[in-house]
Amino acid sequence: MTAVLDVPSGAPARIGTPEPGDPRLARLSLNQRTTAHWSLREAVDGAVAAGLPAIGLWREPVAEVGVDTARRWVDDAGLRVSSLCRGGFFTASDPAARATAHEDNLRAIDEAAALGTRALVLVPGGLPAGDKDLTGARARAAEAIAALVPHAVERGVTLGIEPMNPIYAADRGVVSTLAQALEIAESFAPHEVGVIADTFHLWWEPGVHARIAAAGERILSYQICDWITPLPADTLLARGMMGDGHVDFPAFTKAVAASGYTGDVEVEIFHADVWAAPGDQVLATLARRYVELVEPYL
Repeated sequence: MTAVLDVPSGAPARIGTPEPGDPRLARLSLNQRTTAHWSLREAVDGAVAAGLPAIGLWREPVAEVGVDTARRWVDDAGLRVSSLCRGGFFTASDPAARATAHEDNLRAIDEAAALGTRALVLVPGGLPAGDKDLTGARARAAEAIAALVPHAVERGVTLGIEPMNPIYAADRGVVSTLAQALEIAESFAPHEVGVIADTFHLWWEPGVHARIAAAGERILSYQICDWITPLPADTLLARGMMGDGHVDFPAFTKAVAASGYTGDVEVEIFHADVWAAPGDQVLATLARRYVELVEPYL
């Protein structure tokens, strides 16, 4: 009998693969970037075949087929849209660039509403070229979010600030900690602005478990993957399969559960070896790791 192997590690699977209909999969969502080589159609079909009830969509593959077609495919498959990624990139110092970003984010809000998800993930953006003022860039992000709130409320969408690991502060995310994200979000009602709890970005933050537990309904989405070392040359592709790295998933997940979060759990992995593996094997591995390391602690 051929051994079942996890990807990308090649290690023997520690538990059996959950079958479609297994109640342990009831909150598991495939973020599209985990199977980046799949088209939207393939991702929808793959999620259904693996028994996953939800999918986290990205704007670019949705745009390739159109929002209406994407919504029809998801609805026909019986899937939930756990989130839409991404809006944001607010930090330009040039007023014209900020206006362009605002218009794009208004469109992102409309797309989230049309796709039937209330969760729009916002990546704040990094420092403009030649700029070293992190505080100023963070303030511009907060102002940009405030300007989007009325339209988001009108469309029934909640803006989710995603704090990003500090290695991305210069080029992608000037909001580096959950504490900073909550400081911005708490100027608004929880249904207006929330935060994204991503294990990759937050596992290191001192006191983060208590802060997550206290965040309550501000937790808009729980996203999971591992922090692996050594980091690859392209640190954007440093996200590993759960259980292959350093994140304490039981402890982190207990904190998320203590916040009262009852939504979907998205597996979002950016890693060249994961992307190179057959998609069905990736979904089988992530389902096994999820029911072993995450689901029992929700």
